[in-house]
Amino acid sequence: MKPNKNILERTRAQESSSAIERLYITMRHLFNRGFYKPMGVSGETLRESLLVLRPEIYGYIAEDKTELVGLKYVIDRLPIGIEECRFINLTSDEGYKNSHFTPIIPEKRRRHCYRIDKEQMNIEITRGRSEIYDILTHLTFLFIESEKICKRVLIDENGTTSRDWQKLENAILNTEELSQQEREIAITHTANILGHTFKEISELYTNFATDKKPERFLEIIYWLGHLAIKEHLTNEKRIVTFSKVLRERLGHHIHGEIWSDHIKTILVENKFEDRPIHIISANLHSVMNTLYAPKALPSEIKNGVFTTYEALSLKANDKLRQKVEKIALANGMINIKDTSGTNIDVQIFDSNKIDVSKLDIKLTLDSNKLKNPIIFVMDYAFGEQAYEVIDELLKPYQIEDKTVSLNIESISIMGKAGILEGKKGDIMIPSAHIFEGTADNYPFKNELSKSDFKNEDLNVFEGSMITVLGTSLQNKDILKFFFNSTWNVIGLEMEGAHYQKAIQSASKVRKSINPKVKVRYAYYASDNPLETGSTLASGGLGTSGVKPTYVITRKILEQIFKQ
Repeated sequence: MKPNKNILERTRAQESSSAIERLYITMRHLFNRGFYKPMGVSGETLRESLLVLRPEIYGYIAEDKTELVGLKYVIDRLPIGIEECRFINLTSDEGYKNSHFTPIIPEKRRRHCYRIDKEQMNIEITRGRSEIYDILTHLTFLFIESEKICKRVLIDENGTTSRDWQKLENAILNTEELSQQEREIAITHTANILGHTFKEISELYTNFATDKKPERFLEIIYWLGHLAIKEHLTNEKRIVTFSKVLRERLGHHIHGEIWSDHIKTILVENKFEDRPIHIISANLHSVMNTLYAPKALPSEIKNGVFTTYEALSLKANDKLRQKVEKIALANGMINIKDTSGTNIDVQIFDSNKIDVSKLDIKLTLDSNKLKNPIIFVMDYAFGEQAYEVIDELLKPYQIEDKTVSLNIESISIMGKAGILEGKKGDIMIPSAHIFEGTADNYPFKNELSKSDFKNEDLNVFEGSMITVLGTSLQNKDILKFFFNSTWNVIGLEMEGAHYQKAIQSASKVRKSINPKVKVRYAYYASDNPLETGSTLASGGLGTSGVKPTYVITRKILEQIFKQ
């Protein structure tokens, strides 16, 4: 009897799901234990599970040749120099910011890291379990890749290495700047080690480079291999530890509570607490630019509002952004830099101070100034942190002996997500969030709908969205299962279920906010993990993300001012 193709595909999806579950159970166990050796027995389950899962973002992880695109993705999210460190210590906020240590902030993750000495890197965890999972997953990838390098260059147990490795080592240990000829010779030998062509390495080479480290790619490969070889020959194990303070603090909303209390203090100081407050979780530029760019940049706006938005998104146009921010700060915007450790900055906009006559979208204000909205924009949370910060923000607060609840009228979530049908830049409007690995689901009435975007020349999809435990732990098999299932899944992201859980808790159970609070969710596609070359590792949206970002922002603002 011929096996049913659907059953076979589902079996692979189930295998992947089990691998994800094993990864998270193991991570939690190792965290509670306090340390583990990545290449020892304790790290074996992590490595094996990741190799079974074979996430799309990690490309060739299960093959002999080194995965280069995935390596770039991971390196951008970890501190510079981590590949040189045998000891990696995950800590809470334990006072290093007041020390002589210089914080290292990864290019694509807002987290503070500190190089303690030649062998040790400390990474501060202030954003909850999702941050730990994210780091451990990326570290596991690095350890797997380092082992591949070791196996390719270590010839015998006496420490004899291949000629290619010796040439790479000479290039790295050479203190003088490499000439183009020397660089290309080193790339040739490195290509042999990694199982790639000279052309492939050359094309990616500058992507890894920094101003201070032009040969960073060679350095990363060398140190990954060097530590793996050293571990094999001298048994000097690489170790990941979790500080006692981190283990005691995790899950207690310490940073979220500090963040929330500070925000509420500012709201009260400005007498905003009784005004209708509209929370928007989004980036920190689209609302500000929508409300103030027409006034700040009148000549640029004549070229088209979306052309102006695109210009503002370019790195080279810092002066334009400064003009908009200056006008915003003088006309109702309060900028709140985070000091709590959440890494979530906030902007508060007093609509009474905004000149709506200058805007190109129709926003009307009430003659009663107390009825006009306060727009509260918070930067993106990370995974489970979304529950922590929203849960704390929506709790009542004390003013002397009086318990006061904020007048929250709406909560809007705008962000990037992976799309399962469509392409980068398309829009997703969820009707429910489903939490990966459980049957937990959070349906809701979304104030935004597909019809709101019918004249915007953008593809829009409606349906359920999966809140995943980690975007780097997905493969095509499990995503196809979600897509083809009766859940009607259109995309995946990391925060939706956590946001909605906090909103429902506050509005339906605790009754600390209006039970009829309006919610809006809209995402623009940053990647399509089912499409080769369109995963997160393939790069960002660039300017193609500008239009969906601002279209969603404008729709949210229009609805807020109509409430």
